[in-house]
Amino acid sequence: MKKRKGVSLQTKIIVLIVAIIMTIILVLTGLFAKMEYEQTQNNMGTLALQVANTVSLMPSLRDAFKEDDPSAVIQPLIEKVRKDVGAEFIVIGNTDSIRYAHPDEKKIGKKMIGEDNDRAILHGESYISEATGSLGPSLRGKSPIFDLNGDIMGVVSVGFLVDDLKEAAFNNMKTVLIVSAGAILFGISCGVLLAKNIRKDILGLEPYEIASLYHERNAILSSVKEGIIAIDENGLITMLNPAARNILNIEKDGLNKKIESVIPDTDIYRVLETGEAEKNLDVMLGERRVIVNRTPIIENGQVTGVVASFRDKTEIDEMVNTLSEVKQYSEELRAQTHEFTNKLYVLSGLMQLGKYDEAVKMIQNESGNHEHMQKIVFEQLADSNLQAILLGKMAKASEKKINFTIDADSRTESFPAHITISHLITMIGNIIDNAFEATEGKSERNVSFFTTDIGKDIVFEVSDNGYGISDSDMEKIFEKGFSTKAEQGRGYGLSLVSQTIHQLSGHLEVYQKDDGGSVFTVFLPKEVKE
Repeated sequence: MKKRKGVSLQTKIIVLIVAIIMTIILVLTGLFAKMEYEQTQNNMGTLALQVANTVSLMPSLRDAFKEDDPSAVIQPLIEKVRKDVGAEFIVIGNTDSIRYAHPDEKKIGKKMIGEDNDRAILHGESYISEATGSLGPSLRGKSPIFDLNGDIMGVVSVGFLVDDLKEAAFNNMKTVLIVSAGAILFGISCGVLLAKNIRKDILGLEPYEIASLYHERNAILSSVKEGIIAIDENGLITMLNPAARNILNIEKDGLNKKIESVIPDTDIYRVLETGEAEKNLDVMLGERRVIVNRTPIIENGQVTGVVASFRDKTEIDEMVNTLSEVKQYSEELRAQTHEFTNKLYVLSGLMQLGKYDEAVKMIQNESGNHEHMQKIVFEQLADSNLQAILLGKMAKASEKKINFTIDADSRTESFPAHITISHLITMIGNIIDNAFEATEGKSERNVSFFTTDIGKDIVFEVSDNGYGISDSDMEKIFEKGFSTKAEQGRGYGLSLVSQTIHQLSGHLEVYQKDDGGSVFTVFLPKEVKE
């Protein structure tokens, strides 16, 4: 399924970092600006009040109030003071708030605006106020003017415009804003570098691609029949698929555990040290014989881990043996066809010579033997897999001139599902073939087969009149590679038989007959406990 491409990881990281930095900077800048404005306002208000107090104590100002035209004296005096201290305005008013001095001489003689003189004129207080006057919103320092008797003569108002306060605060904030802009640019640069470094670590993949690969990896590991284990450079298990748990009988999750605690006596550390892959090794893992492949994980020229895949060797042997048996059955059927073709030629010759009685006798002998055996196979044995195997062995016995009989008392129903045709070929096929070989050299070669499923077990019994098995060989016949024959590539049949019977929770008994032959008896439970 094609997935829609989302926002790239690099873009997400850059946007996130820039958003965090800008949020922090904006919050801190706002707080600093507020503090700076309040500090500037406090400083300006204090300065205005101090100037107002100082002006109110000037003797020349008090003397000017006694003149016929106080403004003529006060205006130039106060303007000089205003310019010296840098105030926006210094206004002098009498007890009726009539101006005697103002930066705009046109407003002299008019009443002061702001309605904030009462505390100074009526109560003699010095204070800071904020009001809107003729020049606009301003921060003012108010102080009363006392005569020598202590009576209130007027009021001094020293002010700074609010716009000037804001401008002063902004000028003080320029350095902060420049540093903030630099911090934002630095954050963007760091975000880009961080995003590139992360993309390099994850091989340039986007998060949605990593998620897709993760789900695909889990699906693949769950579907494969081979066990797969991966370890890191410290020997800790980083991956363990369900097939590996099943083959190794691991009930609990073994992730992040030392490999030797899960698989004792493992040689996987050898690959970790040498960095060389190992292919198709036949080893024992726990109680299972498996075929193992080990491959090192190499990153930047260093071995950072090992992946080991393995499969139960019994399954592989069963598959190979099944294919071998199928090929053998095919060859046996061709041989049987050849044999019956020869018999047809003989019958044709007898008919041409006019020896009809001999021809009829030959037909009756052949049909009588096969009809009896086939009747047992098809009417008393209900399992089709067992029927196919026995028919093949009957053909092989006929070719090799072996008297292969199926006991008339043999009876079975269809076998349970856990006993497959592969199991039957491995067990019955190999035991019967061994019995055929055991009779080589005998003038009369007899092999019999019996089976029953009465009770809780399915029983198979193969008997021959061969030379038997010596006591010294009896303990070795189920060992892999052991054979009484001198040919190469032998000694695997009975070993596979033993493994298959063990896998099906059954057991095998072998004993010698009085006449020297051998009897192999297999017991398989119909129900296998998990």
